[in-house]
Amino acid sequence: MEFPKDKKRIAIEDLLNSYKDGLSIQDIIDKTGLARHTILARLHRLEGEKKVRVRQVNMARLYYWNEQPSVSIAPRPESQEKTKENIILTELKEEHFSKAPPQALLTAMERLLLEAPAKTTPAKMKAEIKAAPPPKPDFDPKAIKEQIENEFRQGDLKKHEAELLKQRAPAAHVLENANHKETQKADEFLKTGIPGFDALFEHGIPKGNSVLVAGGAGSGKTIFCLQTVYQHALEGEKCLYMSFEESEERLIHHMEDFGWHPWELIKKGNLIIKRFNPFDITRQVDALLLKAKGELLIDVEPIIFPEHFIPSVLVLDSLTAIASAFTEKEDSYRVYIEQLFRFFEQIKATSLLITETEQIPKIFSTKGVEEFLADGVIVLYAIKRGNVRENAIEVLKMRGEKHQKKIVAMQISDAGITVFPEQEVFGGVEEK
Repeated sequence: MEFPKDKKRIAIEDLLNSYKDGLSIQDIIDKTGLARHTILARLHRLEGEKKVRVRQVNMARLYYWNEQPSVSIAPRPESQEKTKENIILTELKEEHFSKAPPQALLTAMERLLLEAPAKTTPAKMKAEIKAAPPPKPDFDPKAIKEQIENEFRQGDLKKHEAELLKQRAPAAHVLENANHKETQKADEFLKTGIPGFDALFEHGIPKGNSVLVAGGAGSGKTIFCLQTVYQHALEGEKCLYMSFEESEERLIHHMEDFGWHPWELIKKGNLIIKRFNPFDITRQVDALLLKAKGELLIDVEPIIFPEHFIPSVLVLDSLTAIASAFTEKEDSYRVYIEQLFRFFEQIKATSLLITETEQIPKIFSTKGVEEFLADGVIVLYAIKRGNVRENAIEVLKMRGEKHQKKIVAMQISDAGITVFPEQEVFGGVEEK
């Protein structure tokens, strides 16, 4: 019985066979029209089968088809025929057999074949395949728009609710298909200490996660991050606030306006607020690229921390400011951001990375690549209704932790941010 061939995989194999100089992920996307996550999954499998090899060339990872040398089998000499009686037969044991590939690397068709009982007939197999759920469709903005408009006409949604859902649909699709390695559940979790916000999680933010804090101007991103590091510095943890825009004095004064006492924590060495020049970052990039090419033997870090200070919680304010230093150098920016996230992972710091977006974002970062690398996305809103803006917040994504999927009310007062987890700004906004 013949089964339908995996045409997507065949397309990638033929393409790599045709381009002996190698292809980047973007090259394959351009030539096949396939989604990025689909290509990554196929390439990962081909790597596991030793059919594809990867090389880091300057700022790109190039994929090459691994040519297998042809092997000719010489005819067996007559003299060997006479030695048949001298051959010793060894009993086959379990260790002589190669292991089956991990389930994660198998296609749905291969899993059905592997898991099928010995007595399964072709007819039964066809029936099982027919009954299997259809593959997840690609993003269809027209269908999404029609669905939302139908709900609006039926009275299930208000006008501003429908508008928000339509604007968020592309971003929700991107996050849903972000490619992350599966990890074990985090043993430790970070509580922000912001009243009401931590109730949105089952446990909290997994320690070591890198989280985007996204939102438009005036939505409360800086206050959210300052309040979080202040609470953890009070608990004796090492906290670092890295500013690429506002000065140290202005940020400290901002904290004092809320009745907080940052100077005490700064003197104890638990809190450092330091301003960096985003254009100094670009000087690190040349060294990072040389390191990636193997032309630099020393380790290069994308960020230089204050001497003898390794934070457990850090804030980077903001990725938008860093991106501005890479004008017309998008490839260099992507290399730098990838190294930055990897560095945060190595030092096991929980990082909050501020990104400036539209008030109702369609992407959650300047280049749209950061949300693929981040473990979590927290979105702050300043939703305009008439002449009034309402503050709201949601946890859009958090790898390794269950969280509520709703936009809830948030208030900024003289004491800082307070979140009201039971007070939805409006219902029905979910990642489905």
